[in-house]
Amino acid sequence: MTPDSPFIKRRIRPYALTGGRTRGEVDLPIEAQITATRKGTAFIEQLTAENRAIVGLATQPLSIAEISAHLDVALGVARVLVGDLVAAGLVYSTTAEVVDDRPDLNLLERVLDGLQAL
Repeated sequence: MTPDSPFIKRRIRPYALTGGRTRGEVDLPIEAQITATRKGTAFIEQLTAENRAIVGLATQPLSIAEISAHLDVALGVARVLVGDLVAAGLVYSTTAEVVDDRPDLNLLERVLDGLQAL
């Protein structure tokens, strides 16, 4: 890991990363699956360190909760950053389907696997 890696804990306040906002341009649930778009990968070098890290992580579908954990930022911060990237067309989002007021079984299994890994 290099010293300028976004994964190294930095002393930046969460409100500085989001510009003081508590909501992104697109409001997403924490279980939303995020994947980088071609546009996102094409412009990755022009993004801020955090946004570059999100697009880089999203080469495979990841939930916002997983992105938050990888970046070591608060869940709310990750939601704002990812919401802005969705609005800019740099990543896209899919959410689990809810049938009869029950979440997708695959989502629940992934959450359980993640909790057990802790």
